[in-house]
Amino acid sequence: MEYQNLQFSNDNGFVTITISREKALNALNKQTMLELEQYFSKDGLEKIDSIKGIILTGAGTKAFVAGADIKEFLGMDTEGGMAMAQRGHDIFFAIERFPRPVIAAVNGFALGGGCELAMACHMRICSENARFGQPEVNLGIIPGYGGTQRLIQYIGKGKAMELLMTADMIKADEAHRLGLVNHVVAQEELLAKARAILEKIASKGPLAIAKIIASVNAYFDHQQDGFNSEVRSFGATTGTSDFVEGATAFVEKRKANFTGK
Repeated sequence: MEYQNLQFSNDNGFVTITISREKALNALNKQTMLELEQYFSKDGLEKIDSIKGIILTGAGTKAFVAGADIKEFLGMDTEGGMAMAQRGHDIFFAIERFPRPVIAAVNGFALGGGCELAMACHMRICSENARFGQPEVNLGIIPGYGGTQRLIQYIGKGKAMELLMTADMIKADEAHRLGLVNHVVAQEELLAKARAILEKIASKGPLAIAKIIASVNAYFDHQQDGFNSEVRSFGATTGTSDFVEGATAFVEKRKANFTGK
């Protein structure tokens, strides 16, 4: 498909995806959600061997994603709302389960669906002007793309309940203190910090990284036993050429040359 709202750059396997609806503060409309689904469920997976990591960000300095496109909600009935929420869940699960690290680089507002999108990524780095929140109750609705679930995972039940019910926004420093974001940096350092983390991860065994992602996600999946997932994943990695190379390199006191096999 032709991407209209997502812009891509690929620097030696490090992919930057920019949500480019700056005039709309990068709000998640139907087209943007379709493009996210297309990439993380199809196009990105088809190119996975050439991808070392992904930075997901928003265009401009005002917003990562300032929410969903509320105009598209008007006239929706119960069944339509459930269908929209389920589709959002499916798309964000595809991001959460993507077998390469995905870092949200948050510059400005990450509200509503934008906060939910950032939480679906494996890590979050934000600039000092970042603001996070789930303001859906101001509209008489609740978060529909996983916000009531993932926010608890990151900051705990009590504080999550407070933010979800008051619709309060939090600043970058509080988001970091609560554990919602991994790092806070100056605005001009945002993408460089995300890239540095991806470069460090890319030096490790890619099959092992994919299994880390799967095993950590299994902890929060009520249909899986996270410990059993870890046992299976550990077994899968010990049967790889990467493990032989990594162990041999350790014994020989040299840097491993992983091939992803």
